[in-house]
Amino acid sequence: MAMNNDRTAPNTLTKDPEYDHKLPSSSPDRDAEKGTSGGRFSATNKVGGRIAPVLPHLKGYDFGDSDGGSDILGKQIELEAGNDIQYRTCSWPKTAALLFSEYICLAIMSFPYSYSILGLVPGLILTVVIAALVLYTSLVVWEFCLRHPEVRDVCDIGQMLFWGKTWAWYATAVMFVLNNTFIQGLHVLVSAKYLNTITNHSQCTVTFSVIAAIICWICSLPRTFSTLAKLATASAIFTFISVLLAAIFAGIEDHPANYHADPNYVDPATGSHWGGEPIVTAIPLPGTTFVAGMSAFLNISYTFIGQITIPSFIAEMKEPKDFPKALWCVTIAEIFVFGIVGAVVYAFTGNQYNTSPAFGSLGNDIFKKVAFSFMIPTLIFLGVLYASVSSRFIFFRIFEGTRHKSSHTVVGWAAWAGILAATWLGAFIIAEVIPFFSDLLSLMSSLFDSFFGFIFWGVAYIRMRKADGGINWLKDATPYGYAMLALNVFIIIIGFYFLGAGTYTSVQSIIDSYAAGTVSGVFTCASNGL
Repeated sequence: MAMNNDRTAPNTLTKDPEYDHKLPSSSPDRDAEKGTSGGRFSATNKVGGRIAPVLPHLKGYDFGDSDGGSDILGKQIELEAGNDIQYRTCSWPKTAALLFSEYICLAIMSFPYSYSILGLVPGLILTVVIAALVLYTSLVVWEFCLRHPEVRDVCDIGQMLFWGKTWAWYATAVMFVLNNTFIQGLHVLVSAKYLNTITNHSQCTVTFSVIAAIICWICSLPRTFSTLAKLATASAIFTFISVLLAAIFAGIEDHPANYHADPNYVDPATGSHWGGEPIVTAIPLPGTTFVAGMSAFLNISYTFIGQITIPSFIAEMKEPKDFPKALWCVTIAEIFVFGIVGAVVYAFTGNQYNTSPAFGSLGNDIFKKVAFSFMIPTLIFLGVLYASVSSRFIFFRIFEGTRHKSSHTVVGWAAWAGILAATWLGAFIIAEVIPFFSDLLSLMSSLFDSFFGFIFWGVAYIRMRKADGGINWLKDATPYGYAMLALNVFIIIIGFYFLGAGTYTSVQSIIDSYAAGTVSGVFTCASNGL
């Protein structure tokens, strides 16, 4: 893979003893924004200035002397005008479809379990709070991309945020690819779980995993997000039907799975006491451990955190300024769907009969299979989406500036298919080799989502305000500016809390799983069906 190792951007703008990368002192964007604290969110409605020049490895776009975001965006669209494959073609409704497919997913069916641990009231409050934080940080991502439309993914942003350093790009790239590949592996695993459930384990689980990986690879082949948006729309619709059916079935069936009328029933396998009518609690039960509570909290958070893909989506939008329309639609839908489905299913399955995903809580086998079957498109497509994001990250860096990127060439399509195949092979191996996959996924999420969900965007906000206000930005800030600065420092602290507490919780859960003897073998044929 040909990559430019000289990734440190030269200081070609005004010199500042504290930061190398500044806007020209006479920049209209800076003049419009200086003294404000809201940037793109302020009443001036200006995009704001850059925090740094175009990175060296992005110079191939040939932007000329363009400094402003609109100039670079116009140049990108102009350069693509005659290409067979055009990437800046995604409308905001198509971007909304991509976001819906990313967020309205199988993870919704783990909310009842989280509510059973945290209690219904704290669970619902956390759902709204995390949604609001992710909405805000996503708007920060959007503002950053408007200022720097040449960035193609979160790796470019990572380098820019940390002063153009080469190590920042490589560190972000490693986290980016690992995060996406583990998510792909999760979808290979869950697809095998579905096939085991629907066929009553008619084949070895490894066989089902191979089938799932091949299907996902084929569905990943479209080259642009605009094309994938059609599949994303179907995925989001079918997922909504799936979770709606699960909530309805939970309400109309007589009892959840594994129901026992005797409230003092003792499970002969585990020796635990459970039974009776479903118990719903408003607050956590006495004796709830930190590890259990933190795991439930992280589960809610991980479902919302998806900012890692947003720069890639915006990089293919015709009008990036329309992105908030898509974001608001998805966020509002998330709050209602996650909260209502989670609360309703929890209300009918209670603390005793909850499973994750909650399809396993349905006592009627037909109900379970019907509801789970509507989840098929998202089981496939969400992994496809992350595979596409990873593959274009690699593909663009190999073929930037060549006709293979933008034309229908044998080399281009063969390379694209090969890169996708490599990501799905890695996902398959990860899903089969790691016996504590779920806990490891939580560990990887703690390590990576702490940065991609919070730390990066708190830093981005501060860097953009510094670019807007110059060297005296703190001195000249308004009370609102100080309040927003405090909020973003708090967001950075949340990220480090995720990194510390989340990592501890995930490692402890792995230790507990080994101690309980629940860790399965590698490449096992044993059924993992619900």
